[in-house]
Amino acid sequence: MKGGKAKADTRRGGDAKLSVKKGAAAKKGKPAKDPNKPKRPPSAFFVFMEEFRVTYKQKHPNNKSVAAVGKAGGEKWKSLTDAEKAPYIQKAEKRKADYEKSMNVYNKKLAEGKDAEEEEESDKSRSEVNDEDDEEGSGEEEEDDD
Repeated sequence: MKGGKAKADTRRGGDAKLSVKKGAAAKKGKPAKDPNKPKRPPSAFFVFMEEFRVTYKQKHPNNKSVAAVGKAGGEKWKSLTDAEKAPYIQKAEKRKADYEKSMNVYNKKLAEGKDAEEEEESDKSRSEVNDEDDEEGSGEEEEDDD
């Protein structure tokens, strides 16, 4: 330790400089989730898993492990040929098309809602400004004339 700081001193100083504040500050940037927004559609694998879970539970009624069902489903999916996967892919594409339609409707409603809110706010602010001008305007005009 020739003329240098102790390791403990440098660690404390370095930690203070490198620390990143997490928590409320990090969450402020995220917008709140809209409960009315449509859910994303499942992929072909998840469509397959919906059916696979039912059949797996019938064959293995005592199995409570979610991981075991997922692992067995993944192995089964990998062993399927493209022809066997085709019905699940078609169902997934149909759900995706339905999702896109519902998202278009949702986005239109969202845009209409924002337009209506903006109009209400602008009307409010105009009326409030006009009310204030009417009340204060007569007094100011008299002062300007002097």
